[in-house]
Amino acid sequence: MKPAPEAAQSCRIDLWLWRARFAKTRSLAADMVERGAIRLTHRGVQTRLDKPSRSVHPGDDILFAQGGRLVAVRVLHLGERRGPPEEARALYLLLD
Repeated sequence: MKPAPEAAQSCRIDLWLWRARFAKTRSLAADMVERGAIRLTHRGVQTRLDKPSRSVHPGDDILFAQGGRLVAVRVLHLGERRGPPEEARALYLLLD
């Protein structure tokens, strides 16, 4: 059975934050989400994420605080694994 097209083009937010190296572990990424520290803009609608299982899609914007400053990124790719930093940086575009 083939996965649904929507499922193929999305992944969990905690998994994506870990793959993109914004969190050292998936548990820390999940904690960021559960604290309400992640805002996701999907199709022009911004929401504060409350569960690590929420989906992120290419083209979504993510806003969160890290190291005392706000970080805004656009999701370019979902990634297949947690790779080296160069591979992780290819997953997103920093926004001003």
